[in-house]
Amino acid sequence: MEKEELVEAIVKLEWNAFDKVENKGGRAECQDDWNTFSLMRKSQYLAWPKELLESFYEDFVEANRKGWNLITEKYGRMMESTVPEEYEAIKAQLPPCPSQKRAIVNQIAEIQVQWMEDFAKEYPHMAMNARSIHSSEDTPYNTSYETYLKGELMTYSDRTLNLYGRWIVDLNQKDENLARIIMTNTALLYGYASLQAAEEALGSQPQ
Repeated sequence: MEKEELVEAIVKLEWNAFDKVENKGGRAECQDDWNTFSLMRKSQYLAWPKELLESFYEDFVEANRKGWNLITEKYGRMMESTVPEEYEAIKAQLPPCPSQKRAIVNQIAEIQVQWMEDFAKEYPHMAMNARSIHSSEDTPYNTSYETYLKGELMTYSDRTLNLYGRWIVDLNQKDENLARIIMTNTALLYGYASLQAAEEALGSQPQ
């Protein structure tokens, strides 16, 4: 598949899995909002190199073949920070995540959290419309960017996580900011001419 086809295929696989996630309080509104879901996920995956997309696509297909829902796992991982007591009750149902994998996830997240902090300083209005940044801000009703990212990374296969980690290091060495790249994609997909145009439009809205 071409890169754009891979992005579409992954987003559809994720949507189908997201649709089947069972929440404690019943079905969430966002589970019926394909347009927002599709736009946000495409913003992320359009930034990825094709080799990484291919690897993650294979992860998803393999998980489906085994009857395992990667989106359910992702949200389960996040509960370790947002609702730790509830996490204790379900953690045995999740695949083991070795300490070495957790260490890699934490190292990647440290870089990406710094990128998001830098982005928020430059584009505060765009940042205000995104998640809070740090896991220290987590509550049962608020999942931070850092916690969401770690939950997602822990669902990746070792192969995909290795590819992702090497890519993040490469971007960092080139002084590129992935948060800025993804948010630019988001702005363009929402119909703005540029990231700056989106920032100015949001800044002009009444508080």
